[in-house]
Amino acid sequence: MVIKLVTFDALHTLLKPRRPIYVQYSEVFTPFLGVLDPNRIRHSFKSTLKQIQKEKPAYRGEAGVLGWWTEVIRGTAIGAGAHPQVVDASLGQMVSILMKRFSSREGYRLFDDALPVLWQLRKMNVCTALVSNADTRMRLVLNDLEVSSLLQPLLLSEEVGIEKPDLEIFRMARNDFSLQGTIRADESLHVGDELDSDYCGAQAAGMHAMLLRRPGPDGDGEHKEVGEDLRHVNVVPSLSAVVDWVKSQNGDKGTSAG
Repeated sequence: MVIKLVTFDALHTLLKPRRPIYVQYSEVFTPFLGVLDPNRIRHSFKSTLKQIQKEKPAYRGEAGVLGWWTEVIRGTAIGAGAHPQVVDASLGQMVSILMKRFSSREGYRLFDDALPVLWQLRKMNVCTALVSNADTRMRLVLNDLEVSSLLQPLLLSEEVGIEKPDLEIFRMARNDFSLQGTIRADESLHVGDELDSDYCGAQAAGMHAMLLRRPGPDGDGEHKEVGEDLRHVNVVPSLSAVVDWVKSQNGDKGTSAG
């Protein structure tokens, strides 16, 4: 077996918020809503986001991605204790600030191992791509972080209309290289931080999979479910482990993507 393609999740795999999301939300909320308890913002954001994701997967809804995130931001503020009327009076301004912030390096940064690993895989003639449940702003973020050219294709759930763990989004990534030759599922590896969406989704699609669990503060934002069973899961502590595994599979010689 030879690995010809490695696909990556985006958030908490290749990149992370420059500061915790609840901290950045708090910074934006305070001038309009007064000081809200950061811990309440943190819990409210997680629960609101999970609810909206369930109700409107792949950013569906009449108001599009802007309306989708407006619901998340409004629900986060109210859930953290802000009065609904006060929130609604300044909602448009807060949404505008947050949407802009999380469209660039102002809101995000790469993990230290991300760029070196992408370059190493490319030098080994292994294709690298992105499969993410993000909206189209992720393109702007990756462009601003100067890493888009190392991730082709960029498959974003808002643009393709489906989300991981749907098998189709993984198939689309492999089929994007059809002009260079077919890349089979067993010649592909997916890496991400979500057990169901990334690890189980990729395995169900016939791909190899790795679940990223970084030690220390870098792993704080990863998608972890209470009581998740990782006994039979291929867990790695860093992206460097991806390179080591691919080298072991490819005989440390690399391969052609064709």
